[in-house]
Amino acid sequence: MADVAEVDAMKNFNGGFEKIDKEMSRYPYCIVWTPIPVLTWFLPFIGHMGICTSSGIIRDFAGPYFVSEDNMAFGRPTKYWKLDINKVYSGGANAWDMAVNDASEEYKHRMHNLCCDNCHSHVAMALNLMRYNNSSSWNMVKLCLLTLIHSKHVSFVGFLKTWLPFLMLTGVVVTIALAFNLR
Repeated sequence: MADVAEVDAMKNFNGGFEKIDKEMSRYPYCIVWTPIPVLTWFLPFIGHMGICTSSGIIRDFAGPYFVSEDNMAFGRPTKYWKLDINKVYSGGANAWDMAVNDASEEYKHRMHNLCCDNCHSHVAMALNLMRYNNSSSWNMVKLCLLTLIHSKHVSFVGFLKTWLPFLMLTGVVVTIALAFNLR
């Protein structure tokens, strides 16, 4: 049987024993994302975001004075971005969970504002509190861009939920534009 030091070394090597379980919506050390109907159809890089604990429980600022747990405001995640627990400034999983909890407790006392203080801001606060990647300058714009670049789709259906409405609307607009311009 492995001693405590060997278990800790294995945890650090694997980034923790926790594994992503898409069926159960468990995404340890991840930022998760799901489309917002209509808004994401026109701007597919804008959606609803949450951050998961070390055990994969999703926390998201879902509305005024409300942070949900394992019940994202717009449905199950369609994309996730796995973060590296070793980039937490100090404390590993404990510091991660404490930062997620502290950000969630703070956002339980805040009014939701679509443009200025929203789900992305909640995730940014958690990352700032844990000083992820030795940074305290996380914000909603940075998260939006990095999530677009680094996230993976949960499945092909997740890909379709994210991109199909946008592609269909784009197709309709292009078809109408061509119909009027080719007369």
